[in-house]
Amino acid sequence: MASEVEIYDTTLRDGTQSEGLSLSAGDKLRLIRALDDFGIDYIEAGFPGSNPKDVELFARVSQLSLSHAKIVAFGATRHPERTPESDSGLAALLAAETEVCTLFGKSWRLHVDDVLRISEDDNLRLIEDSLAYLARHGRRVFFDAEHFFDGFTAEPEFALRVLGAALSGGASRLVLCDTNGGKLPWEVHEIVCAVRDRFPQAVIGIHAHNDTECAVANSLAAVQAGARQVQGTINGFGERCGNGNLCSILPSLELKLDLRCLQSGKLSQLRELARLASEVCNTKLNPHAAYVGRSAFAHKGGVHVSAMRRSIDSYQHVDPARVGNVSRVLVSELSGRSNLVTKAEEFGLKTNAAEAAVIVNQIKLYESQGFAFEAAEASVALLIKRAEPTYAPPFNLTDFQVTVGKRGAAEPFSEATVRVQVDGDTVHTAGSGNGPVSALDQALRKALAVRYPQLSAVTLSGYKVRILNEDAATGAITRVLITHDGPGGTFSTVGASTNIIAASLLALIDGLEFALLNESGSLQTDSPRQDP
Repeated sequence: MASEVEIYDTTLRDGTQSEGLSLSAGDKLRLIRALDDFGIDYIEAGFPGSNPKDVELFARVSQLSLSHAKIVAFGATRHPERTPESDSGLAALLAAETEVCTLFGKSWRLHVDDVLRISEDDNLRLIEDSLAYLARHGRRVFFDAEHFFDGFTAEPEFALRVLGAALSGGASRLVLCDTNGGKLPWEVHEIVCAVRDRFPQAVIGIHAHNDTECAVANSLAAVQAGARQVQGTINGFGERCGNGNLCSILPSLELKLDLRCLQSGKLSQLRELARLASEVCNTKLNPHAAYVGRSAFAHKGGVHVSAMRRSIDSYQHVDPARVGNVSRVLVSELSGRSNLVTKAEEFGLKTNAAEAAVIVNQIKLYESQGFAFEAAEASVALLIKRAEPTYAPPFNLTDFQVTVGKRGAAEPFSEATVRVQVDGDTVHTAGSGNGPVSALDQALRKALAVRYPQLSAVTLSGYKVRILNEDAATGAITRVLITHDGPGGTFSTVGASTNIIAASLLALIDGLEFALLNESGSLQTDSPRQDP
């Protein structure tokens, strides 16, 4: 039977120390509900009394009906010049009325001598009596040994005496903190083993920072050495370079070390939790993040895709569905026929090896001219569809013209005219907008509105421009990626040209044509949807 490892989330406290990240009490409550539903054991909600938002949070959090998680209040040991009874920080912890409190204290002589400027005995006393005070008031207390690994490296016995004082004060967890994030996995493993040998009955935790990009590895090394609580944050948010990323630690514990952390089936919600946390924290989820990133199981090389068509496990280390992710095949100049055949199957299209080879060569030619198809799967689908001998496009643009001008003190204006062939008829219309691309979009939609009224449900939600060869100055190639939202989901199209208007128009036409094929049922469109 697999062992159990407690998961302690500190996104709402340590995570908010990340530069540029700020959460309201409402934001924190939303994350608390999500973390509880996911099955996190302990949620460190904040530092009671440190700021008005955390005061509001602890006043509201008691009203939540949580199914699994326990809320934790975080604070420091008492001030050296105060008694526990007179210390405002300890009073705030009690006022938060949480079942669990975590106190941090100094375990590195440098901090005791140079920061607190007290004796070793005084440091041991304030740790022990602070914990004991909270314990006497019915709180379960965890002890975060701040800078423990640096302290142990400098003076092992000093650091171990600090842990002994915490145990004497009633600490039920000894959490070893790599506060500066400078240790490497083998050092962490060795030191945790030493603590385990000294205190064999203690429950040891690990709190790692990511300053050497080793927070995940250090957390796993600590668990292998005997730690049974892991502290970290969703998406690795945290001060400086961040904290141990629970989105990497959790699946590694469960899928690699066979250590049960969550209730059965909950791990499959991991990617959704990572995305929610990014949304609430107003950040973008790293597409290359292990396990949960959009690119974590994306396959671009032709050799890789060819092998995966024979054995799905040949180029991925776990089944992506176990963490709520999906395997994706990308199409680019690095693609082989297998990429194209797989992509065609995803869209419900058929193509044989010979046809795929022709389209792959076409893609390679286009990419040499500035196109990039891996983020524009709708344009890939159209390349495949247009290669069908019997395919007839729903419309053809025969010519266009765009005018940009300014009249007096008014804002600049843009107007576009287009001629479009639809069902054998030529429609000549004009449109205006806040720029030339907007004007073209309006003119195209007006031309197609009578025959295809369903296009009114398709909107543009993203417009990205990249200049590819800046040294060519005004003759540089411009790549345009447009994201569209419609009833069938979100999809992207691409265009490229030395003329930014022409590049934009190619992407616009692809978007409208793809939307019509999607609506008609000619395509299976589960795969091209773009995640936030």
